Amino acid sequence: MLNPTNPSNIESVLNQIRQYQAKASAGVNLQSVAPAVTEMDRQTHSTASVGFTDSVKTAIREVNQTQQTAKAMRTAFERGEDMPLTEVVLGMQKSSLAFEATLQIRNKVLKAYQDIMNMPV
Repeated sequence: MLNPTNPSNIESVLNQIRQYQAKASAGVNLQSVAPAVTEMDRQTHSTASVGFTDSVKTAIREVNQTQQTAKAMRTAFERGEDMPLTEVVLGMQKSSLAFEATLQIRNKVLKAYQDIMNMPV
């Protein structure tokens, strides 16, 4: 059984947090998170830049993938496979945070849309 207070476990989690923080402070490179472009996408989108819809779709796919991974980890742990509890909990927390952030962004976009629609012409 793994010791959750093992310094190497704590250090690896802290390193992961530092990496995420560095990525967040550097900003997101939309080209690196762009989904693979199919032939139909090439025909409909003549520009090489990533559009807002593509960014939203990519973000939703990533959140879904995070949730699926957390679910698989939880299921493996429940079956008794060799899966550390700390990894399962971290995966579930990542999934929860990603979902909450997506909801907050959706709420902000809807609020902005309603504000624009309510503007007098």
